[in-house]
Amino acid sequence: MNLAAKITTGVAVLLVGGLVAIAVPTVSGAYSEMSSWAIFQPTEDATEGPTEESASAEDDPIGEKMIDELGDGYVYVGNGTAIPKNTPEGCENPIWLHMGQTSARLNGDLTDRGEREFAAGTVGLDDEGRIKTYTVAPGDALFAIGDRFCIANALTLATLNHTRTIQPGEVLLLHPDSSIPWVPYYNPVTTPDGYQQIPYQLAVEAMSAAAHAGDLDRMRSIFAHELSGLFPDPAEAEVIARALDVGDLDVLRQMFA
Repeated sequence: MNLAAKITTGVAVLLVGGLVAIAVPTVSGAYSEMSSWAIFQPTEDATEGPTEESASAEDDPIGEKMIDELGDGYVYVGNGTAIPKNTPEGCENPIWLHMGQTSARLNGDLTDRGEREFAAGTVGLDDEGRIKTYTVAPGDALFAIGDRFCIANALTLATLNHTRTIQPGEVLLLHPDSSIPWVPYYNPVTTPDGYQQIPYQLAVEAMSAAAHAGDLDRMRSIFAHELSGLFPDPAEAEVIARALDVGDLDVLRQMFA
């Protein structure tokens, strides 16, 4: 079940780095107030909106309007975003990583076009045989990883995986589960102006490393002594506490990818 927000029908086109996208659509009340990230019992309102299966322009009035205005040289990738066709080059069905305040999802399944220079790592599959993760090889770069898997905004993978640089041997999440919330990397959703994000960011990075190591006790310790007190809204920290209590490492590895 998807936690993506409902978006309004107002359309404005921006050109950013050669990509065309909707200018920051507004979010309906159910999502904008969902600071507690309804991870285990999402509300109906919170789960409405574009899904991975409905990312075509034909399924979305915003997409239809955008393609009508932009022309056949563009493809709609869901959630109010259109990009030039053949982005990356040779990709008929480009993938876009949609990042919300506390959510992450793709507009479709990934396709592996094979090892190449700067993207020679190995893929990991989920239980349904879909590409889920990618293990970084020496010399790999995000732009080439994006080219390999037809991810048009590949630099966003660093944010998704709570890192500023990728390292050999690192296991990157490529295809997030849209039903699981994502913990913001740079600062919590409810932070006021002047929030000191570095301690928060370092704690999140430590949680990510412990999650990938399968060290649940370490995660609980980091959360208790370093991270929990950095959330201005205790409800946000409570969702992480609940996930730690359950102890589901698959969920925690996505929350702290």
